[in-house]
Amino acid sequence: MRQLAAGGHRVRALTRTPATADLPDGVDVVSGDLTDPGTLTGAFAGVSAVHFITFGGQDGAPLSTGPALAELAIRAGVRRTTVLRGWEESGLEQALTAAGLGWTQLAPVEFMSGALEWAPCVREHGAVRLLADWPSAVVHEADIAAVAAVALTEDGHAGRTYDITGPEALTPRQRTRVLGDVLGRPIAFEPLTEEQERERLRSCGYGEDDVEFGIRLATAPPVTAAVVRPTVQRVTGRPARTFAQWAAEHADAFRTGPSRAPATVPADV
Repeated sequence: MRQLAAGGHRVRALTRTPATADLPDGVDVVSGDLTDPGTLTGAFAGVSAVHFITFGGQDGAPLSTGPALAELAIRAGVRRTTVLRGWEESGLEQALTAAGLGWTQLAPVEFMSGALEWAPCVREHGAVRLLADWPSAVVHEADIAAVAAVALTEDGHAGRTYDITGPEALTPRQRTRVLGDVLGRPIAFEPLTEEQERERLRSCGYGEDDVEFGIRLATAPPVTAAVVRPTVQRVTGRPARTFAQWAAEHADAFRTGPSRAPATVPADV
């Protein structure tokens, strides 16, 4: 939304709770729920491009309202659509295809923001404690947004799947070292056993199904996790942001004591 608004585009944001939504100035905020198409008629009015997610609630359940959402988009005259891919295809993608809507699939790898889960342990113990230590081409959330912004405002992207990565594949141990460099103090990387990882995930509030999924992911990563793609550069014309940039922008989350301003914060993040 920030990037689209900064580019001079009119932006409308959908949320269940407009009164508490912390959204950028100049964005038109409307109330609605993707799981209840009856709340969305006004939300689609006058819209020419839509960015969709594929889940409908806090439990991550896939949307079951795909056909109704596709129909609303067609009635509104939507010409461009992007969809943030989940672990597997949902009924939304199937409905958009069946309705003849040209849409672009955004397929990012692991988000850099996942490192925020490390922050409490870094602040308290000066360490990152994980089971996984495999390389991942982690991607900055702002780069996912940048690819989406192009696909939503320019022709030529319908029917494409964009695999979105950062510029390098780093293990958690390497990311820990980068984070320490940004903070100006050493941070230890402490490997966990599977049972210790289960306890860590439970302490983060994950249910047992998600805990076991996390264990499988930590011990058998996706084969494409470490593959660096040129998508961000090719689609947006600018290099993908590094993990060091992300760490500088979020350094305060990992600091103890009085907070200090991040070293650098790009204007469009």
